Amino acid sequence: MFDRLTLILAWVAAILFVLAGCMLTYEVLARYFFVRPTIWAAELSQLCLIWGSLLGMPWALAARRHISVDAITRLLAPKVQRLVEIIAMACILAFSVMVTIKGWEIFYESFERGRTSGTMLDLPAWVAELPVAIGFALLAIQAVIEIIGLARGKDIPKGAHE
Repeated sequence: MFDRLTLILAWVAAILFVLAGCMLTYEVLARYFFVRPTIWAAELSQLCLIWGSLLGMPWALAARRHISVDAITRLLAPKVQRLVEIIAMACILAFSVMVTIKGWEIFYESFERGRTSGTMLDLPAWVAELPVAIGFALLAIQAVIEIIGLARGKDIPKGAHE
């Protein structure tokens, strides 16, 4: 079920990236060809990029589409490779939990105090802060799933660079 959620979130992230590109393209056209800059395109495209990047993290981990330097670990015995992979996932889990906790604190404080972006749109600051807590919480769950899978003998995913 979580695999399905991460796939849906990956598609949402992809759509948000396309929307960001469209907004920035519109902004360039409006600013340089029609001399009518927008007050919304830059900030909303930033939000799309923030939400998209953070919502896509669990899928990227599951699919091993993140940056990974494995030149040395590939030379190790398969059992040692598995152990190194489990340790790496445990590090991701620990980091994700810390970022989730701190991200939630920052979001909640902004929400409670009513902070805004201070831009012309003056959007609530928590709109850009909430995806940190959500994205890293989902990444922590995915790291747990990866650890369990590796401990049960699941093959170590090789990623897309193969």
